[in-house]
Amino acid sequence: MFYKIAFLIQFFIFSFCFDCLASVKEPEFAGQFYPAPKEELSTLIDSFLENVPPQSASGEIFMLISPHAGYGYSGQSAAFGYKLIKNKNYKTVIIIGTSHHQAFNGAALYGQGSFVTSLGTINVDEEFVKSVLGKDPGVFQDDSAFSSEHSVEVQLPFLQKVLPNFSATERGGSANYYGWKIVPVVVGDCSLKTCEKIALLFKEAIGQRKDILVVVSTDLYHGYDPQEADIVDEFTLDLIKKMDYQGLYYALRDGKAQACGGFAAVVALNIAKELGMQRLKVLNHTNSAIVTGKLAKGNWTVGYASCAVMRQEGDNMLTTQQKQKLLKIARESIGMYLESGKKLPVNESDLVLNQKMGAFVTLKQHNDLRGCIGNLIGSQPLYLTVRDMAIEAAVDDPRFQALSLSELKDVQIEVSVLSPLEKVLSAEKIELGKHGVLVRRGNQSGVFLPQVAAETGWSKEEFLNNLCSQKAGLPANAWKDKDTQLYIFTADIFSEKKM
Repeated sequence: MFYKIAFLIQFFIFSFCFDCLASVKEPEFAGQFYPAPKEELSTLIDSFLENVPPQSASGEIFMLISPHAGYGYSGQSAAFGYKLIKNKNYKTVIIIGTSHHQAFNGAALYGQGSFVTSLGTINVDEEFVKSVLGKDPGVFQDDSAFSSEHSVEVQLPFLQKVLPNFSATERGGSANYYGWKIVPVVVGDCSLKTCEKIALLFKEAIGQRKDILVVVSTDLYHGYDPQEADIVDEFTLDLIKKMDYQGLYYALRDGKAQACGGFAAVVALNIAKELGMQRLKVLNHTNSAIVTGKLAKGNWTVGYASCAVMRQEGDNMLTTQQKQKLLKIARESIGMYLESGKKLPVNESDLVLNQKMGAFVTLKQHNDLRGCIGNLIGSQPLYLTVRDMAIEAAVDDPRFQALSLSELKDVQIEVSVLSPLEKVLSAEKIELGKHGVLVRRGNQSGVFLPQVAAETGWSKEEFLNNLCSQKAGLPANAWKDKDTQLYIFTADIFSEKKM
């Protein structure tokens, strides 16, 4: 009996260890696309980064488009993008590559475990992966799609060099540990509709997070004519600069544009557009003929480009159509409740409006405040939060009498959809007109929306003094106290009057 138990224990230990090993993706292209030895690889990437001239990008980097050839060919071009994100605190990096060898439709994700290079181990963001799986057949888990595929792997050493990591002593282990995780994706053949479905699922999973980076892994022209490479790449990059993912898709199908990771770029540009981003900058463009000096026709030539999509404060969280839907829900909700005392029965299929986001609804009558109630942290889909806050602003704001049905026609409705709260250590981080602020000490708290500063003309000190005294019931200067917590947020603000 003892031996039988011992055997079972050994079996389970072996099985567990085998599963652990099976979930570790070892490098396949070290020594081919990039150096295998740690010091040689690290030194090479450092030299690429040092050779990038000073550059700037307006806003936070949300997405990089980066080449994936051997480092001797495309490494310097890739460094233009990676230098811009050096020491940035991303928590999740979504790497969208292409499938060079396996044929499938849709997007394959690596489900769990980690990827390894000589620079260290990077864990897969398993929670993020789970959040996009099981919702559409075009997005699925298939670890085998990453076998013999270099498009994701070659991006990892650059990420390891520029993003923060913890040393072995800090972790208590024997290898570097990265405080960020990856979501490895390879895209196969896709219809435009499938690309758009994939993009919507990732957009929904990203939501309002500002700690996510998307990396698109693609080369451009492939052919035997360096002059043709310039012409084709110029056409392809023009579509990319415009973030015209639909135009890019059809141009790839027609052969007018070339990019081996073209459908990955279509998906990623769609994600960025859906999240309200409009700014893409081409940082560098070259090709293998220029890099090697083999400029004669007949030499195999591949195009490389490094691009960045910037997120700026003020980028809209919602489209015009989504804003119009929310304003309509707010008005109809107030009308039904004032008439019947019942909440408006409403159902919305829009993925964004189904995200849990905080929102405030403000009512103004003849330009004077008539009610304002909101929820800082969304506990239900956004469209339901707006419905409920609209009703509360109309009848439950303690500063005003309940709105009457006859007054509704004279009321203008404004909705503020909020970003997640960010704790700040001092008031220096607060930018008037840009940030709303929550102040909290003990059980007392108060909030001002970003538009309050513009409407009152207060200085920052007046803004915070009034926030503490009027809204939180604290001493006016409580915001200076180390025991008082300050949180900032931004808002996408829209109203019936302005729209």
